[in-house]
Formats: sequence, structure tokens, C-alpha cells
Amino acid sequence: MTETRVAIIGIIVENPDSVEKMNQILHEHAGSIIGRMGIPYRKRNVNIISIALDATQDEISTLAGKIGRLPGVNTKAAYSNVVTADSGSSPE
Repeated sequence: MTETRVAIIGIIVENPDSVEKMNQILHEHAGSIIGRMGIPYRKRNVNIISIALDATQDEISTLAGKIGRLPGVNTKAAYSNVVTADSGSSPE
């Protein structure tokens, strides 16, 4: 059994050209995503997004890294201490 963790990834998007690729990456990891909230901050011309996840630490790190390597996108992951043995089912 694999251990999963509850975490969030905070994302700041400064380059709108990276949004399509970011959404594609998020879609590829949809099975681990609990929820998503996005806030367009027009005054500063940025988008602020938070992604709640229940995934392995490697999956969370990989996702944050892929998104963070996009031009004009910054990420930071925060992990909870909630660790669960994953039996292979998707989070609900």
C-alpha cells in the first residue's frame, strides 16, 4: 500500500500564455485533485490558484515542479500531517 498525504499547491500565474499548459498538466493529475480555487487579481494582472490534493508525496512534488517550470508561474506546496494508506481508490 502507498501512503498519500493531504496537501495544497499554491500557484501564482503571471504569464497568461502558460495557463493552457498548466490546465493540461492539472487535467493529467485530476485523479489526485480534491478541489481547485482560482482568483483573478486584475489589479496586479496575476491569477492566484490553490489546488487541494490527496496524493503521494512524490506525485505532489512532481505536479508542483511541472507547473513551477512553466514560464511566469510560481508554485509552493504545503503538506498536512494527515497521511493515509492508499488502497488505490480515488479521493472523495
